[in-house]
Formats: sequence, C-alpha cells, structure tokens
Amino acid sequence: MTQTLVAETQLDTVVKKSLFRVHATPIAHEDDAAAFFARVSIPDATHNCWAWRLGGRYRSFDDGEPGGTAGRPILQAIDSQEFDRVAVIVVRWFGGIKLGAGGLVRAYGGAAASCLKQAETVEIVPMRRIGFHASFGILPIIQARLTEWGATQESCQFDENGAALEIQVPAGNLIPVTGSLQDLLRGATLRILDDDEAQS
Repeated sequence: MTQTLVAETQLDTVVKKSLFRVHATPIAHEDDAAAFFARVSIPDATHNCWAWRLGGRYRSFDDGEPGGTAGRPILQAIDSQEFDRVAVIVVRWFGGIKLGAGGLVRAYGGAAASCLKQAETVEIVPMRRIGFHASFGILPIIQARLTEWGATQESCQFDENGAALEIQVPAGNLIPVTGSLQDLLRGATLRILDDDEAQS
C-alpha cells in the first residue's frame, strides 16, 4: 500500500549528543519540496540533509556529510515504508562526537524512519484522467454523477456547444466510468490522459 502524509510532522532525536530534527511533509510537485526545505532549513545548523520522492522522481542531498551517509538513508526510510509524495529534511546540530559513516547512515535513516512511523498517513489511490466534450444538456448529468464515480472535476472550459472537461477517477473505476460516459455522450471520443498531457 503506497501512502503519503496527512500533514506536516516533526520529531527530534539525539544520537551521541548530536540533535537530529526531522521535518516531513506531503508534496504534490517538486517545487513544494524546494519551498518546504527553504522554509524549515536552519542556516546555522551543522547540516540540513534531505530527500523527497514523487512517483518515479526523487532526489537526495547530503549537505556536507560524507557522500551517501545522509540523503540516501533518508530516501531509503521513505521508500522502505512505501511512502510517496513526501519530502523529509533532517537538520543536525553536531554534538562533538563523530559518528562515522555507519553511524551517520543509522542516525539519519533511523531519525527519518521514526518520524514517518509516528505520522498520520493516508493511502494513495491511483487516479486516471479522462478528457471529453459534453453538450450543455449532458453536462449537469455528468457533474451530478461524479461523486457516485469517486471522481473529481479537474477542469471545465465552455464553448458554444458545451464544455471540454477533464475529470480524475480512481484507476479501479476507469472501465465502468468510461462505459457510463460513452453511453451518456453517445459514443463520443474519450481521451485517457497521462500526467504530462493533462498538465500541458
């Protein structure tokens, strides 16, 4: 079960006198991660290490720690608990005792994992977008059935004949919803959109 966070969460952990402060948040876009890191980073902390995952895209950053000892373990904590659409930053204040490479991996990964474990989560339901044109007469019927289909209207652009719509439906409902739409639209063309098409 892939999951994401319901809301931003935080947890402090102390390892050999170093304080590791974890902030984690749900994200919908890469820009959300950048804005979150900019907001919660502490410039005078020793390190601000982070990672995020958004579907097949991900990034991690060690911020001066030895390569692979901070950002990658944070990303591993995200992945091992099957999180997606999540950004995590671990802010470290050095306590005077060196942890070594293995100790850093355990400290960063463990702090991130503990923060994610105690957070409130929600399952991510895979969604698909459908694009189509509806006449003025059919439009309110379709909009009235969105809740029944578990669907949401993403866009609606009116023209002289009706409206071009994009709706988002749970992937598991795609076949029955497209069947109902084709009946209502009398066989009109439906476009199943991937994310790139939908955003262009």
